[in-house]
Amino acid sequence: MDDFDFLVGTWDVANRWRTDFLDADSEWEEFPAVSRVSRHFDGGASFDEIEFPTKGFAGLTLQLYDREREQWNLHWASRRTGVLIPPVTGRFDGASGDGVFTGRDTHDGKAVLVRFEWTRTRTDSPRWEQFFSVDDGASWVHNWTMDFTRRTA
Repeated sequence: MDDFDFLVGTWDVANRWRTDFLDADSEWEEFPAVSRVSRHFDGGASFDEIEFPTKGFAGLTLQLYDREREQWNLHWASRRTGVLIPPVTGRFDGASGDGVFTGRDTHDGKAVLVRFEWTRTRTDSPRWEQFFSVDDGASWVHNWTMDFTRRTA
């Protein structure tokens, strides 16, 4: 249940995203962020606020553990819209520490299947990646990567 404890703290985040989230051939753009993560509900919840200073926006993720289903629900909201998007759900692998989360959403008016992957969660440089599929998972566009570096006190 405390799977997101690895993320608690303050992080510098190196972002890389596609200029078009649905086009695997679009250019990559890089930009920084700062993330602050807190733990709640004895490890059954965490709150991540991230600021993108060069982009002029911020967002937050609420991670909630569903005890009955034994899975996580990740809810994202952007300061730009103030709207909570549909959650992605999934779990972490106990052996590797990696997590995979999927859900349905829309992007630019198109229905997409969304996949988040958390890797390197047992290090001081975890990675989050996002993928979109417009064909129900037959193919995926890797469109966003975040590499986290823990800030020291």
